[in-house]
Amino acid sequence: MRELSLNVMDIAQNSISARATLITLRVEEDVREDVLSITVEDNGCGMTPQQVQHVIDPFYTTRTTRSVGLGVPLFKMEAEMTGGDFTIRSQVGEGTALTARFKPSSVDMIPLGDINGTLQLLITCNPDLDFLYTRSYRGETGEKREFSLSTRELREVLGEEVPLDSPDVALWIRDYLKEQTQELLGLS
Repeated sequence: MRELSLNVMDIAQNSISARATLITLRVEEDVREDVLSITVEDNGCGMTPQQVQHVIDPFYTTRTTRSVGLGVPLFKMEAEMTGGDFTIRSQVGEGTALTARFKPSSVDMIPLGDINGTLQLLITCNPDLDFLYTRSYRGETGEKREFSLSTRELREVLGEEVPLDSPDVALWIRDYLKEQTQELLGLS
């Protein structure tokens, strides 16, 4: 894939297929340590140890709509190509968490891409699911900044009469993520 955000979309779709009701996404960048870490965690049906062993195999998938599963193997490969690493843990009945750590200075590093657009699309296309997004950034000075977006909190503020897939809410999510990201990265 040409952007990491597309990998995140594919992996989040796996979480949705696993009947997750909460998907947590963390994007953590540390310039001094030369690390970009992306974690996707869910409370879906989880996998057996045998399935966890197979999940990095591109010719293994639990989906019935296709015979190969490239999302996780590509994510792992892209992290390792930069000199980073990949971990996955899962428990049947509890969910799955995977983390890919990248070395952004590597010549093999692909762009993060439109992670905000990915998150907005996930939320508006799955308005009944809960998403928790946290993005953090530690720059050269070592100061850490972060922000988060919780759909549970949004629902509490909006009430039941305003769904997360309404156009006004979708625009607010887009603008909030854009403003917070610009502030986080010192672009505003």
